[in-house]
Amino acid sequence: METVLQYIALGVQSVFVGPEGALWFTPSLMVIAGVVIGILVGATPGLSGPFALALATPLLISAFGYGNEALYPILGCLLGIMKGATVGGAVPAILFNTPGTPDAYLTTLDGHPMAMAGKGRKAIQTAHFASVMGDNLSDLVLFIAAPGFAIAVERVLGLPEKSALIILSLCFMAAVVGNAPIKGLLGGLLGMLFSLVGSTLSGAGPRMTLGVHELGGGIPLTSAILGVLVLSEVLVSIEAMRQDRRAQMVPEGPREMGPPLTWRERWRMIPGILQGGAIGTVIGALPGIGTTTAATLAYDVAKRRSRTPEAFGAGTPAGIVATESANSAVSGANLIPVMSLGIPGNFAAVFIILAVESVGDFTFGPAVFNFTPIRVVEGYGTILNESLVVAFGFFTMMMIANVVNWTIGGGLMSLLSQLVRIPKDVMIPVILVVALTAAYVQDGGYLGLFTALGFALVGYVLRRLEVSILPFVIGFLLAPTLEGLLRGSYSASGADPYFLLRSPISIAMLGLAVLLMVRMVRGARAASRATSDIAAVDP
Repeated sequence: METVLQYIALGVQSVFVGPEGALWFTPSLMVIAGVVIGILVGATPGLSGPFALALATPLLISAFGYGNEALYPILGCLLGIMKGATVGGAVPAILFNTPGTPDAYLTTLDGHPMAMAGKGRKAIQTAHFASVMGDNLSDLVLFIAAPGFAIAVERVLGLPEKSALIILSLCFMAAVVGNAPIKGLLGGLLGMLFSLVGSTLSGAGPRMTLGVHELGGGIPLTSAILGVLVLSEVLVSIEAMRQDRRAQMVPEGPREMGPPLTWRERWRMIPGILQGGAIGTVIGALPGIGTTTAATLAYDVAKRRSRTPEAFGAGTPAGIVATESANSAVSGANLIPVMSLGIPGNFAAVFIILAVESVGDFTFGPAVFNFTPIRVVEGYGTILNESLVVAFGFFTMMMIANVVNWTIGGGLMSLLSQLVRIPKDVMIPVILVVALTAAYVQDGGYLGLFTALGFALVGYVLRRLEVSILPFVIGFLLAPTLEGLLRGSYSASGADPYFLLRSPISIAMLGLAVLLMVRMVRGARAASRATSDIAAVDP
């Protein structure tokens, strides 16, 4: 226990004391800036947290550089954006019936009727209170669960089991993301295929480069993700604007904001917040399921357990509490597989991992939570697990972000009603310029620029084919890790071709992966038959 407390103290100290021993305010200031930016982004329709994280990651790396000293400011800002964007999305959803983020869609069902009834201020404060409370609950679960889960994984799983776990995670993510699991699986495999371009772990030389020498080191990761996520969305938005000019009309909002939320009303929300936060935490711990599923489930449970279910959809605070507490609770729980296994479960986690792998020596995974006893060895200095110090510093910045959300975030949300009035045809050129500049600066000039443009076309085609982008991005990100584990397992087994089948745990994981794929195929066939039957009945 003493060792744990020592590491916690060192983690907290590392956020506020710089490498040279002087007070260090940069990480805290970047957390504050990130929360403010996130709330502004969340309150702007057409933007979202992943959108902002994709743009911010290369810009932050360019501003702070590389090395362990740059890690805290970059991670602090990204954490702030992740948390702030979820909170800010409720503002346009409530005032203008226009969700700032996809997560806030269900908030419109009760938030907008409350606003139009002259209770807009109360609805916004309800969303803020429930969102931050749900986020805090989820973070507490993360702080407890991630170290314990990582220690268990490190003790039980070897290289073959970790390889099988990544395969199972990719299959699970393809199965639960989007409405077409087969397409999700193919998208993940396509992402893995692109990640194989360039050098090999065996040192055999570049592969799949089509003679382009600049790709010998692999496809630039940041530019590729910028292209497939941000620029492809810009292309889709431009196409939608051309087809429907009415989408640019400014919606009408409430004329009166009404009275503020009282503390007695806040106290009555606690049971609903705990219920929604628990649902969001459980959903968030499963990779790929996401905030929309958590909010939908929490809303449905709250409605079924309510004494007045008919009030849901007509302007009840309980509906806002359920959705906002659940979708905010997902963010902390989604970092459990990230910190303990290095496996991202959503887009926010992708960019946190991307920043970590690009900056400094720290990497997520089970080895992070190795509580090595702290001791001083003559001639070597202090011996400790520096990665564990960084992990507790990461937790500390999350708590700072929560405090900022409670204080600055609550006041800022009431001032954001004008952001919804920014025309989309003004926002898109700004996003386009920032994204292309970030790709150019981050990934080697024109190589990064052309990569971003090429992957923009890939992302556009995937979206038009209704293939989820998330499995593609995570497959692209995890493929090198999976290749390294497979090569390591193969070598350690003495070149045994059946090395994945020598462990009961890896056999069980691979069996679950196969079961998921079989269910995906059967589900796709059943959906195809249903579509054919409908077409035959109603030609």
